[in-house]
Amino acid sequence: MDSNQRAVVNRLKTARGHIDGIVSIVEKDAYCPDVMKQLSAVQGLLEGASRIMLRRHLETCVAKAMQEGRTAEIVDELMETLKFDKRVFRTPLVADAAGVGPEGSDDG
Repeated sequence: MDSNQRAVVNRLKTARGHIDGIVSIVEKDAYCPDVMKQLSAVQGLLEGASRIMLRRHLETCVAKAMQEGRTAEIVDELMETLKFDKRVFRTPLVADAAGVGPEGSDDG
């Protein structure tokens, strides 16, 4: 197991522990913002694990494919993979004339 894999496994195990804790506090009727804070921590761990995996893929598989001349194939694969990353393929917000985005957006 390389260092990237170890980092991902550690993040996933930490997230699993957090989730067990979240289940426990929800069952005890915890204050909603406290639960949301813990959920945000788990999301951060998972996003970090995803970034590590993407970097590893770029440094290994993508680099090799490009050296072998399989550029179009690997670009198609990346586009397919990245559609699961909401930060990459989210619908752009359109600001109104005053420069204010749509109400209820989570980008602010």
